[in-house]
Amino acid sequence: MIDDYLCRFLLEDLDISGAVVRLGPAWRQMLDQRDYAAPVGRVLGEMTATTLLLAGNLKQPGRMTIQLRGGGAVSLLVIDCNEKLQIRGMAKCSGAVADGSAAELLGDGQLQLSLDLPSMREPYQSIVPLTGDSIADIFEHYLEQSDQLPARLFLAASPDAAAGLFLQRLPNAEQRDADGWTRVAALAATVQPAELLSLTAEDLLRRLFGEETVRIFPARTVAYNCPEDWDKVRSMLRSLGRREVYATLHEHGEVLIKDDICNREYRFDALAIDELFGESPTATPPTVH
Repeated sequence: MIDDYLCRFLLEDLDISGAVVRLGPAWRQMLDQRDYAAPVGRVLGEMTATTLLLAGNLKQPGRMTIQLRGGGAVSLLVIDCNEKLQIRGMAKCSGAVADGSAAELLGDGQLQLSLDLPSMREPYQSIVPLTGDSIADIFEHYLEQSDQLPARLFLAASPDAAAGLFLQRLPNAEQRDADGWTRVAALAATVQPAELLSLTAEDLLRRLFGEETVRIFPARTVAYNCPEDWDKVRSMLRSLGRREVYATLHEHGEVLIKDDICNREYRFDALAIDELFGESPTATPPTVH
């Protein structure tokens, strides 16, 4: 089994769908040089797993971005994922972060989900208040309100791995087995964080649902994707215009662009800015008032 993957499954006799996500190297890449406090890493890992479980349903090229914004010590969690299950993400914190639930870390705030597909004239966006104590609670509540279908999430994260199990009752489930959802949800609730972080999808599903008929679909690879993109940054600076960029250069001696989500900095000295705007090194920059 690959190290970073999403594996969908179906409880065929019950009309209950689900997925398992496991992250190892990709998760450690996202955390590299971030120095998050342990509670921040935990909720970011749980949200990363959740975003992948939801984005795994993208059927065409597109991008799903989920943000949790709050007024607590953790002011922002954001995860971005495309149809290839390429992810990136970050957290913003203010001051020391004490251990606590997601609700305690975030405080009052909102969940914002954006979906950008080529077939859409403009991106779909949904904004709702944060409701629930944990990341799992927050998204279970959101899914029940948006999809009108009960869902369960079981999440775990450590500095080395992040993982999740997702279940959702399909529309005909009650006709197939009136007690099926209650039974399967109770079985899933016996899962331990250590099992989510260590067992393969096959072993986990066998352990939880050994008496059910489970169809497991081929696993899909998940990858951390935050490449350097100097061309994109140069285009952004050109769009700002010569006057504004040279004003920044004059004030600071360089132009610094911070890419927070990828934890990267792009620095431009005077020669680089001259080259960007087609100026010769000896040319006199535009006058800034």
